[in-house]
Amino acid sequence: MADLRRIGLSLTALVLIGTMGCSRQEEALPPEIRPVRVIQVAEQSDAESVSLSGLVEAQSEVALAFRAGGRLLERTVDIGDIIEPGQVIARLDPENEENSLRAAQAALTAANAQLTQARSNFERQSDLMARGFTTRDRFDEAEQLRRTTESNVVSARAQVELARTRLTDMVLVADAGGTVIARGAEPGEVVAAGSMIVLIARDDGRDAVFDVPASMLATAPPEPLIEVAMTLSPDVRATGRVREVAPRADAATGTFRVRVGLHDAPAQMRLGSTVTGTMRFSATDGMRVPASALTRSDGAPAVWVVDTASSTVSLRQVQILRHGPSDVSIASGLRPGDLVVTAGVQSLRPGQQVKIPGGA
Repeated sequence: MADLRRIGLSLTALVLIGTMGCSRQEEALPPEIRPVRVIQVAEQSDAESVSLSGLVEAQSEVALAFRAGGRLLERTVDIGDIIEPGQVIARLDPENEENSLRAAQAALTAANAQLTQARSNFERQSDLMARGFTTRDRFDEAEQLRRTTESNVVSARAQVELARTRLTDMVLVADAGGTVIARGAEPGEVVAAGSMIVLIARDDGRDAVFDVPASMLATAPPEPLIEVAMTLSPDVRATGRVREVAPRADAATGTFRVRVGLHDAPAQMRLGSTVTGTMRFSATDGMRVPASALTRSDGAPAVWVVDTASSTVSLRQVQILRHGPSDVSIASGLRPGDLVVTAGVQSLRPGQQVKIPGGA
């Protein structure tokens, strides 16, 4: 028994010694030092500009269509053709409408003949009534027949005008000048009323169309002047103002479609041309940091700032002046000369020691 007791005490002592050794070893481990990238912030008072790529489109596009259905006999224009006001665009087969017009004209002729007969009968009954040689019933009957045939003539005339209008509708005419940018039915097809035959980009103005991020819309100045230049020919330029902003973002890209109305667009800015739009912001006194430096602290924007004396980081809340495509302008929260972490911000904690490659 004594031997077993001595063996147990020895094992216990060995375990305690090992535990103490591990604790000392853990205490001896140096704190983790993370390498980070930093940028030294400085005040910037120069004006900023943002550029985006877009396309030239017509301010208004109109789909020309027939008001009646029928078989498309011919289409006189194609994509890319320039049309003039009053130019014939397409024709439908007019056979049915021509027959309807002839039938309406024949009905009008018959109605006029009946009216002539009814008026003669009414005049005769009026003369006989004045001399007392006819009855009141016959006179009233003649008057009623005259009124009925007069109404029939009015109705027949309206039918003739309607048939004539429908025949006119068999010819599609451009009401304004422009350029054909799309076509619908082909000759020989039966088209329904209202079906697009050609899509016309009118000549009443041109837009530069851009897909703009929401952050840029939120920080853009009111009614900015946009400078637009041809991407392949930067010397070809125009200016414009924002004319229309889409009410909702694109579901795929999250951007908003913005249309800029161009002032006196040169002829080289044809429909579909690729252009670059530049918007200039007014000069500010903020400090600019990369967008990758931003994180959040208590629901507010923040950045990690390096203390050069202790090589540790602290989280500092900032107020954002403006978002750019790849950076942000800070209105307050930073001082000139501060070192701001730009990479590795998600793996830091307050008071953590960091290492700056190449020195601070």
